[in-house]
Amino acid sequence: MTEEMVLPSAACVLIGHGIEAITSAVVLASLGHRVHLYADSKQLESQLQQYAFEHHLQALWQMYYGQALIVCKPLPVAPEQVLQAYEVTASNRSIPTMTVSLYWLFLDNIASVWSDAAWIAAFNRSNQAQCPVVLSGIQPIGSVARHADALQRAWVYYVPFVFLQDGEAFGSMLAPKLWLLGEKTADSRHHLTPLLPLMQHARACHTADIATIEFARSSIMTMLATRVSFMNEMSRLADGLGVDIDNVGRIMGLDTRVGSSYLQAGWGFGGHTLPTELRTMQQFATHHGIDTPLLCATDHINTDQKELIFRKFWQYFDGFIENKTVLIWGGSYKSGSGRTAGSAIHPLLHLLWSYNITTLVYADKARGALWQTYAHQPLLTLIDSPYDTLDVQAVFIVNALTEQVDIARLNHYAMPIFDAQNLFTPAQIAQLTGDYVGIGRRKDSTSH
Repeated sequence: MTEEMVLPSAACVLIGHGIEAITSAVVLASLGHRVHLYADSKQLESQLQQYAFEHHLQALWQMYYGQALIVCKPLPVAPEQVLQAYEVTASNRSIPTMTVSLYWLFLDNIASVWSDAAWIAAFNRSNQAQCPVVLSGIQPIGSVARHADALQRAWVYYVPFVFLQDGEAFGSMLAPKLWLLGEKTADSRHHLTPLLPLMQHARACHTADIATIEFARSSIMTMLATRVSFMNEMSRLADGLGVDIDNVGRIMGLDTRVGSSYLQAGWGFGGHTLPTELRTMQQFATHHGIDTPLLCATDHINTDQKELIFRKFWQYFDGFIENKTVLIWGGSYKSGSGRTAGSAIHPLLHLLWSYNITTLVYADKARGALWQTYAHQPLLTLIDSPYDTLDVQAVFIVNALTEQVDIARLNHYAMPIFDAQNLFTPAQIAQLTGDYVGIGRRKDSTSH
């Protein structure tokens, strides 16, 4: 920290350890705020390691931590201990107390430590009733609105992280595509001074009551999950007709009523948000006695889709796949991420291992996550380059950057390519001397 640096006298107090809390801390520090982050130290360290692929975020975290713009504090067993650190009482009136710009609770992170009743009671006993409280997290629909009603203060808000993108966490929050804000008190967002720049930088910003924003959050994510499963189902029909589902998706996107987002067929959605939101919406419907066949179908298609690329591999070899060796290029649940939560890499690996198939995996960003899960699996070898060995019977393409794929080196062995995410371009497919199998596309169909 330089001698010229003057730290802000007020702090944004964040409570949580997930990627949302970490990203919020870095973004607020970038906007010139001092951040006090209360978190379980082990969970926080685990999250930082898990998101090591977020290089920009990691670099900024280290810089702001070193400058004391971000100060990490242990999460105490009782929420009162956090609030009392910033309250002026008869016993500490002579002690200089740092003011608080806002309290931001990441509810998914603190649920195992603090009960809802405990932190609500602590805030209601606090003498900082004018300090804004922000809530975030994927909670059962309607629960955040109930929490807000239980808090005896006017300035309570809900911020869902519908904008956060794996691989671009910092940028997607600093200039979000869509910022949703739930307000307990209508037209009160001007009290959220630290967050106003983020709302101003958003491509779109919408404010409503908290219950509406909760339902909108889950509806958006469930719609995206439904679109993915719809395109994956269409990919199977495209296989039967011999057309390229990617071309079909591009044509569909030309219709402004449809739009171009989430029209790519692949091996199913994963990660945390879409599966969690789908379950949340289904649980909400069940609680209210409402049947949701569309949501059930979305979930079923997605689960089945995660095994489709293996079935194509099995069919290609007419079932004679025992004891083969394959190369898998990638492993995360989507390109740009290093996370494997909900990724189809897991069912693929287990199905291959059930046939005693040796798997050579070039995972790059997801290497650490796969090693942590499968360190003792003898049929798994994590390699440093996809070209370490190409003397294999098949290649699965999962998360490769296609501009880095050396077609000539693949052609030297002419092994079949199983493209689980339809990442190869038609030009690359045409150059292959070996067979190509994608999701709803094949070598001869891409030339149409």
